[in-house]
Amino acid sequence: MVGVAADASQSNQLSSVKNPMIKYMLKTRENHAREQDRDYSHVFRRKTRFEMFRLSAIAMAIEFAYAAETSFVSPILLQIGVDHKHMSMTWGLSPLIGFFLSPLLGSISDRCKLRWGRRRPIISILSFGIMCGLILVPYGKDLGLLLGDAGYNYAETALNFTTSLEGSVAALTSGERSTGPSASDFKFAVILTILGMVLLDFDADTCQTPARTYLLDMCVPEEQPKAMTMFALFAGFGGTIGYAIGGVDWETTHIGNFMGGNIPTVFTLVTIIFAVCYLITVTTFREIPLPLIEQDELLRPLSEQAIKRELKKKNNTIYYIQETTQLELQMASDDPKREEALQVSYQNGYSPALEKPRESQDVETQSDYEAPVSLKAYLKSIFIMPYSMRMLALTNLFCWMGHVTYCLYFTDFVGEAVFHGDPTAPPNSEAALNYEAGVRFGCWGMSIYAFSCSIYSLSVTKLMKWFGTKAVYISGMIYYGIGMLVLGLWPTKWGVLVFSTSAGILYGTIFTVPFILVARYHAKNCFCIKNGETVPLKQARGLGTDVAIISSMVFVAQLIVSLSVGPLVSWMNTTCAVLYASTFLSFMAAIAAMFVLYV
Repeated sequence: MVGVAADASQSNQLSSVKNPMIKYMLKTRENHAREQDRDYSHVFRRKTRFEMFRLSAIAMAIEFAYAAETSFVSPILLQIGVDHKHMSMTWGLSPLIGFFLSPLLGSISDRCKLRWGRRRPIISILSFGIMCGLILVPYGKDLGLLLGDAGYNYAETALNFTTSLEGSVAALTSGERSTGPSASDFKFAVILTILGMVLLDFDADTCQTPARTYLLDMCVPEEQPKAMTMFALFAGFGGTIGYAIGGVDWETTHIGNFMGGNIPTVFTLVTIIFAVCYLITVTTFREIPLPLIEQDELLRPLSEQAIKRELKKKNNTIYYIQETTQLELQMASDDPKREEALQVSYQNGYSPALEKPRESQDVETQSDYEAPVSLKAYLKSIFIMPYSMRMLALTNLFCWMGHVTYCLYFTDFVGEAVFHGDPTAPPNSEAALNYEAGVRFGCWGMSIYAFSCSIYSLSVTKLMKWFGTKAVYISGMIYYGIGMLVLGLWPTKWGVLVFSTSAGILYGTIFTVPFILVARYHAKNCFCIKNGETVPLKQARGLGTDVAIISSMVFVAQLIVSLSVGPLVSWMNTTCAVLYASTFLSFMAAIAAMFVLYV
């Protein structure tokens, strides 16, 4: 353990831009990138807060879309006749598709040779799918009516319900329309709405992968933890406002009357916000095209291994860097004769540090950057992972299962267990009104969860420095499990607001720590430890592919949850089962996190 700590300390020193060698290498690459046909120097310099904001704006947009989806998709499906059992199963369509396509898209992103870059084309395609989903979900019912759906006569149900209150139960049960809407009357609406839900859910989850990778590509290694923190901060902020928008009764406002009701208003606002945030992000920085990266080693990302090789090659040479109008490099050595020769060389305008033998350049090029492998090899890297990646993926799977259980069914839990409502009750009945009030109150609870995620994201990197990555990672899971357990045992309004913060802390944790670890694995090229020392991995792996693998665990989690939560609730005969499941899964995640490699 002492050896590992020493290696970690040395790695931190190497990765710091305060190190003269790092400063020199970054400056050299920055100047070289500025001399290209297009200026790519921004890739090798530190970013301002405003630039970080622009790069992270897409995270806020995705969470706006995700908040609208989780708040209203289930009620919309219930209104057009889809029962709870089939509604739960529809949530499994998107993860089933995403589990196979998300890593493949990550591999394609790593190999994309378009002049526009590798990440932004994928972000643009997925963003287009999100906007299509934001249109189909709220307007699927109206489009279905235009295509010939029979629709639903609410007046008849209201009449039957009134008659039942007067004592005639037969009147309530005699008509097939009296029990609620039928999916057979909304055939096209059901198809369009589910299609919109799949597009929205799949693209929103998948778009986070290239968005994160684009952010990491544009930042120097030392800034990556800060960048992921900013990404999670904006995601939490977007969720906070998104869920709050869903908790507003827009029908009482002029905007709501103009838009046609609550749901169209919410989705219209979210669509506009998403389009603006997308444009802000994709216009921030241009990417270096892959062909240029393959041809020119000075345009490749500055890795830990490249730094170590440069230090080893220069032996005990010390660099002094003065940043004036041009970069000045002065070398000194313990050998007096060599020092005198160097001084003569500098007088003649010669810098040995800037000139290397051709053979040495070739060796560095081959060892620092491997030629692109085939698509088959990339797909192999998805299914054959090193132990560290497998444990990180398993931990992320348990985390996402616990979190998805909360997100997809929390408002239903509040409506039934806290407000004692019934989603199947006749319209305008006391049970139905209580359920609707519970759903709106649940939206405010989820808004608090998103806000707590933002606040926690501001301090997560500092907590990692103070207590260590492992302690922060595991404690977030344990706190979430305890919060969900207490809320499940005592379902109260104050509990909904207070313990929703635990979900925010878990979300802030799984939104940052796993991806920081993946970035460290690649920056240091160490995926395992043997005899107390980190061992480089010979298998070719792409950062985009590994980020996609970790991100794709949300699809597996959602698929398992959508198929298992319904039977679990029926077996326990209470929606509190949702929170009990979240507690169990979070504790399983904490156990798995003990075996993750922390570098």
